[in-house]
Amino acid sequence: MISVEEAVARIVSALTPLESERVLIESAAGRVLAADTHAKADQPPFAQSMMDGYAVRSADSGTRRVIGSAPAGHPFAGTLGPGEALRLFTGSVVPDGADAVLAQEDAQRDGERVDFTETPFAGKFIRPRGLDFQAGVLLVPQGRRLTPRDLALLAAGDLAEVPVRRRPVIAYAATGDELSRPGQPRKPGGIVASSVYGLDAMITGWGGVPRDLGILPDEPEAIAALAKVECDLLITLGGASVGEHDLIQAALGPHGFSLDFWKIAMRPGKPLIFGHLGATPFLGLPGNPVSSMVCALLFLRPAIFAMLGVTAQTPFRKARLIGALKANDSRQDHLRAACEWREGDLWARPFRAQDSSMQKLFAEADALIVRKPHAPPAEDGSVVEILPLD
Repeated sequence: MISVEEAVARIVSALTPLESERVLIESAAGRVLAADTHAKADQPPFAQSMMDGYAVRSADSGTRRVIGSAPAGHPFAGTLGPGEALRLFTGSVVPDGADAVLAQEDAQRDGERVDFTETPFAGKFIRPRGLDFQAGVLLVPQGRRLTPRDLALLAAGDLAEVPVRRRPVIAYAATGDELSRPGQPRKPGGIVASSVYGLDAMITGWGGVPRDLGILPDEPEAIAALAKVECDLLITLGGASVGEHDLIQAALGPHGFSLDFWKIAMRPGKPLIFGHLGATPFLGLPGNPVSSMVCALLFLRPAIFAMLGVTAQTPFRKARLIGALKANDSRQDHLRAACEWREGDLWARPFRAQDSSMQKLFAEADALIVRKPHAPPAEDGSVVEILPLD
């Protein structure tokens, strides 16, 4: 068996970022940038009034003559001269000749004459051109998953479309004669195939395109048909721990399957397979629902991020332990836990039951407490590493 860290490293190193494509920014939410993106224009693109008020010359004093009005989007065509003022509004272009804006609440206007209770200084209530950023500046770096704030920033930089990584197509199939779909007639001794629905949502949430290949019976011919599937990553659930030569490897071996590793020193999720089916990366997840979803968090997420070119992310964080834990054995443990905040500190309470078949507890958990192999006993209040589930 290999460690979790080695398994992640070997999976990620076997994958490379996919090709890029250009999309409109209105379709780019959640996509991963394939190249550094720079502004095409200054923001703001001109000296801009911060207030409703009047453009003036700071060198002038006393009463000014109002020469017109320039609402936002309707800039004044002339130049402001000595003793003159121009009515402006928030977002208006500050005219040539003006170097200050005085707020309307500080103005006392009588017809075309206006006096002010405040003394202007150069730059008062003016946003200079390029205050936020200038043309050519880096707005969003390569490898970033685009957020709503990023999209607004890109639009402000006058970018209508951006280069993003193609979403990887992740095909998956559940295996097992005992499985059926929710709501369908159940075979004697059968169970519902549940983890595929969690897996489908995970793939979508992490930026992939899920492709459900259905439920395959425990027959070599049915599993061998996976060799014809076109995708960026192929996943099976179940069939990875049936004796010395499991069903998955036995059925796919004659069709170009090459094994990288099998079995990881972890709990839950020991029987995990990684290799290639021809040129297609292959990940065999355990059939146990909780084990399959824990393995997806630990191994599938970094695999998808590697294909998307996502810059390094550390999903783990620290929390204080509620209760105590005994020393761990030789397998890395992932304990389902509920989290709470206490006076600014995050605390994690491991559930009493940790059976990997208990999906209700997994759904109620906020995080997994990660216990390294041979970790010593942990006391109440000690700092532990957690993997948040949402």
